[in-house]
Amino acid sequence: MSRKRLYSALALLALVTGCGSNAAADNAAKLSLDAPLPATVPDGAKIVVGDPATEVALKLSGQYDKVSKFVQFANLSGGPQTTEAFRAHALDLGSVAEIPPIHATWTGLQVKIVASKFRKDPLNHPIYQLGIAPGVSVKTLGDLRGKKIAYSPGQAQGALVLKVLQKAGLTKEDVKLVELPSTGDVYSNALSGKQVDVAPIGGVQIKRYLTKYGKDGATTIPHGIRDDAGHLYGPVESLEDPGKAAAIRAYVAAWGVAQDWIDKHPKEWIQGYYVKDQGLTEADGQWLVDNAGHPDIGADWSDAIERQQRTIELLAKETGNKVIQAKDLYDLRFQTVAADAIKGDAK
Repeated sequence: MSRKRLYSALALLALVTGCGSNAAADNAAKLSLDAPLPATVPDGAKIVVGDPATEVALKLSGQYDKVSKFVQFANLSGGPQTTEAFRAHALDLGSVAEIPPIHATWTGLQVKIVASKFRKDPLNHPIYQLGIAPGVSVKTLGDLRGKKIAYSPGQAQGALVLKVLQKAGLTKEDVKLVELPSTGDVYSNALSGKQVDVAPIGGVQIKRYLTKYGKDGATTIPHGIRDDAGHLYGPVESLEDPGKAAAIRAYVAAWGVAQDWIDKHPKEWIQGYYVKDQGLTEADGQWLVDNAGHPDIGADWSDAIERQQRTIELLAKETGNKVIQAKDLYDLRFQTVAADAIKGDAK
């Protein structure tokens, strides 16, 4: 989505909802961030959620009616879009990878993670691989020295590049980082056009890149680093609104059940989401399901917080930002909500 279209979408959202994320909070007592989460969503409570994939999953699984009374979905996802929407007070919850909550905090936004999803056996089911341009010889991470590498600051792919360099014992000075947005086909096109030698590519882009350019010598190599974090996060001001906090809690529960449904109904998910909603082929959808493995939604975020702290320290060193505490990014009141909902749904 272009920046102009994004601003238009945000303006429309604010008009339709008749509020920003903080409007209701202005008229009611704030909920302390250490107070118990309200268990019942009050009449009139509304939240705007940027989580398009889960919207489809809720409809396919028959759960949509459980949240439709208090959830309005926005066709927004990813760090830059959700950050802009939070700033415009037009979004209460967004679906992102590991990095956006960190960068949002560094830019002065107060946000909290309320749900986390990972992959079982993550090193064998990574989200990204390192795409190698045709004619470029990179067999190991050590071969990255001197190469032009696509880099997107503030996004998961950018952080992954820094982690890969660290693992290879290299610094930014040992390579040439080429700043490019990581949206759509940008990285694949940059590789095929020899604009860069290496770029992290993910999802169906991996399959398509190799299919289209493999005959010309294009390859991919694994990076061997966990890249499987997925979060729901939102502005603190929404969590301080008792009605919104209750709605967010209910949505996180439904989100958890939806992720479990996706895992247990791969054929329905391929047809309903990848084919009908995303316009992919059935073969592409099957490839994505096969390579995603199975979701890991636990009730203990301790390990995730430790990994995120290491990411923060690396990014702070490379970007000059202040080291923040990963534990402060998480609202631990939500730690068991999704996992408990999955268990309850299975009974």
